[in-house]
Amino acid sequence: MKTKLSPRFWLALSLFSLFGQVAWVVENMYLNVFIYKMFRASTADISMMVAASAITATLTTILIGALSDRLGKRKVFMCTGYILWGLSVISFGFIREGSIHNLFFPMVSFSGAAISLCITLTIVLDCVMTFFGSSANDAAFNAWLTDSTDTTNRGAAEGVNAMMPLIAILVVFGGFMAFNLDQAESWSIIFAVIGGVTILVGILGLFLIKDAPIQPSTTSFLQNLLYGFRPSTVRANGKLYFALLAFIVFNISIQIFMPYLIIYYEVSLGMKDYVLVMAPAIILASVATIIWGRVFDRKGFRFTSIISLLSLLAGYAVLFLLRSTLPVFIGSLLMMCGYLSGMAVFGAQIRDLTPSGKAGMLQGVRIVSQVLIPGVVGPMIGRAVLANAEVITNSDNTTSFIPNAYIFLAAAVPAFLVLIMFLCILRKKHKNTSSPSL
Repeated sequence: MKTKLSPRFWLALSLFSLFGQVAWVVENMYLNVFIYKMFRASTADISMMVAASAITATLTTILIGALSDRLGKRKVFMCTGYILWGLSVISFGFIREGSIHNLFFPMVSFSGAAISLCITLTIVLDCVMTFFGSSANDAAFNAWLTDSTDTTNRGAAEGVNAMMPLIAILVVFGGFMAFNLDQAESWSIIFAVIGGVTILVGILGLFLIKDAPIQPSTTSFLQNLLYGFRPSTVRANGKLYFALLAFIVFNISIQIFMPYLIIYYEVSLGMKDYVLVMAPAIILASVATIIWGRVFDRKGFRFTSIISLLSLLAGYAVLFLLRSTLPVFIGSLLMMCGYLSGMAVFGAQIRDLTPSGKAGMLQGVRIVSQVLIPGVVGPMIGRAVLANAEVITNSDNTTSFIPNAYIFLAAAVPAFLVLIMFLCILRKKHKNTSSPSL
C-alpha cells in the first residue's frame, strides 16, 4: 500500500530542492564562468576550486549529518543554513578586480597580483558558501527527505528531487539571458538575487518544514561521526556500499565535463544563444526524470540504472562527434536524461538501503561518493584532457583556454565502466547468490 505524502511535504520538497539547486548551479556551473570571465582563470584554478569545495562539502556533511542525528532535528539546520547560505552567495558580488586592485595595490597601474587575489578570495568564499549550503542541503535536507519517505513513495519523491538540478539550470539560464556576463555589475545583481531568494526559502521553511518523528541518537557524537566509515557498517550493509561505489564512478564521469560545459557551449562552439538551444532539452529531460522516478518504484534499480547509463553514453557520443546545433541539442538531451535519471535512481536506491534512524550518519559516506571523490578526481581528469587545449589571447593580453570535445570522450570511460560492472553482475547473479544484487 503506497503511503500518501501531504501537499505540505511536496511544497517544502519543491521549494528547498529547487532553490537549493539554483544556488548549487550558480556554484557548480557559473562560479567557473565567473572566474573565467572576470579573472581569466586557468584549468588549474577551476580544478582547485571544485576540489576545495568538494572537500568542504564532505567534511561539513559528515559533521552536520552526525549532529542532526544526535539531536533528532533537521529543520533548524535546513532553515538556518539556507539563510546563511543566501548571505554568502550575496558576498560574491563584492569581489571585483578594480576594488581589490585599489584596496591592496593602489600604486600599481596593472597588477596580476590583484587578479590572483580575486581568484583566491573566490575559492575561499566558495568554501564558506559550501559549508552553509552543505549543512542545510547535503546533510539536513537529504536526511529529512529520507526520514519523510518510505519504500512505497521514495522513487516518486526522488524523481522530483532529481529533476530539480535541470529545472534550476533552466531558471538560471533564463535569468542570466538578461545580463552581460562580461560585466562585473551583472554578476553583482545575479549574486544578490540568487542569495536573496535562498534567504527567503530559509524563512519560509520555518513555517513549512515539519521534522519527521525520529528519535535522537543515543550514541555519542563521535560514534555517529564514524558510523558510516566503520568496517562493521560496511559488512552489515554490503548492498548499500556497492551502490555507493558505483555512484562514485558515475559522478566522476559527470565531473570530468560539467565544470567546463557552459564554457564549451559558449566559447568552443560559439553558441551565444545556447540558452535557447538548451532550454527545450532541459524541460524534456526534467519530465523524463519525473517519469523515471516512478518507473524505479515499479521496475527497481537494475532496469532503470542500465537504461540511464545507456542514455548518458549516447549523449556523450553525439556531443563528441558532432558540433552543429541540432546534434548538440540531441546529444545534450540524451546526456541530461541519463545524468538526471541516473541521479534519481541512484539516490532512491541509496535511500532505500539506508538503515532506519541512520540517515544523518550516512550522509557523510553519500557525500564522499557524490561530491568528494568525484569532485577531486573528475576535474583532475578534465584538466589533464585539456592540458593541450587551444589558448586565445584576450584584449588585455591575458590568455584563456578553450575546452574541446575530448572531455566527453573522457567522461564516457567511467560511465562505461559502471555499465559493464552492472551487466557482469547481472550475468553472475543466478550463478553466485553472494554477489551484490542491483
